[in-house]
Amino acid sequence: MTHRTVGHPAGLPDDPRANVTAPTPECPVEITLAALHGRWTTLVVRELLRGDRSYSELRVALPMLSDKVLSDRLAQLAEAGVVERDRRPGWPPRVR
Repeated sequence: MTHRTVGHPAGLPDDPRANVTAPTPECPVEITLAALHGRWTTLVVRELLRGDRSYSELRVALPMLSDKVLSDRLAQLAEAGVVERDRRPGWPPRVR
C-alpha cells in the first residue's frame, strides 16, 4: 500500500482564503497574534495554561521577568480577554 501523499504535489494545498494581499483585522490569526504580542507573553501564557496562578507563583516560575513587565503582560492579556483576574475577598487580598 502506498502512502496517502503519493501522487499529490509538494507544498501547501490551494486555499481560496489564502489569496489575500494584506491581513484583515477580522482574521482569527491576526486577532490571536495581536493578543499575544510582546516579549515574554507566550511564556506567561504557558504558565497560565498549567492552571490558575497567583502573581507570586508567576514571578517564581519566570525569574528573569521583571515585576513591571509581568504586570504589564497580565494587564494586556486581561484587556484582550485571554485571561480573567479573579480577586477573592479577605486580607490580604488573593488574586489569581
